[in-house]
Amino acid sequence: MSTRLQTSIENHVAEVRLNRPEKHNALDMEMFDALAAEGARLSAERSVRAVVLSGAGDNFCAGIDLSIFTEPGDAIDPASMAPQGDSPANRFQRAAFAWREIPVPVICAIRGVAFGGGAQIALGADVRYAAADAKLSIMEIRWGLIPDLAISVTTSNLLRDDQLRELAYTGRVVSASEALDLGLVTAVHDDPLQAARETARLIVGRSPDAIRAMKTMFNERRDLDAAQSLALEARLQSGIIGRPNQLEAVRANVERREPEFED
Repeated sequence: MSTRLQTSIENHVAEVRLNRPEKHNALDMEMFDALAAEGARLSAERSVRAVVLSGAGDNFCAGIDLSIFTEPGDAIDPASMAPQGDSPANRFQRAAFAWREIPVPVICAIRGVAFGGGAQIALGADVRYAAADAKLSIMEIRWGLIPDLAISVTTSNLLRDDQLRELAYTGRVVSASEALDLGLVTAVHDDPLQAARETARLIVGRSPDAIRAMKTMFNERRDLDAAQSLALEARLQSGIIGRPNQLEAVRANVERREPEFED
């Protein structure tokens, strides 16, 4: 198992931490592969109902490790640009897209910098909390590249097209408050990791069937017309209404107690 990540699972919450603090959690090939593999592993863990994603040390992720440019190796292998396994994402994109593909909510806690690939990994999460002094940038243009970690998918409903273009064309750094105004982050907190944990705790207290169905609905609706979207809602609702977890949610509310859901 790679040491690039630290993962723990407790009370149905998986905490995944980028673990390269001496390099500001910069993305080398091992980190790219570790993120994709961990996302796939957690997707198969039925006991996991929420994921908290963060970075060790003072920064979330400083983006790509520049050693990839000086020693490109696998980075310029055409196979790395092809879809991997059952995913539509390639080897690099999976580091961000894995958190969209995972069937439960992912809450990302951003401290310090989230630059380049780091910002795009955060954008793969369902919710992003940033510290007040955090800084974000879609920085790939500085290296003569396009942002390609699934950003064309993950930002489709987050911010205006012209705002995204301006950020990508310039690579400029934005503060947490501007990121909030733009829609790059969900909220600004004094302690984003604690806030992420609290949100995960609230999610764990809801029916896991409904939570998973909602993530499917929110992920798929962007590619559907009105009729298809309504049909998707009906199909997903039909799959959970009257089932044990839905009935337990009702009973727990009526009886004013904590619910006991099945995984």
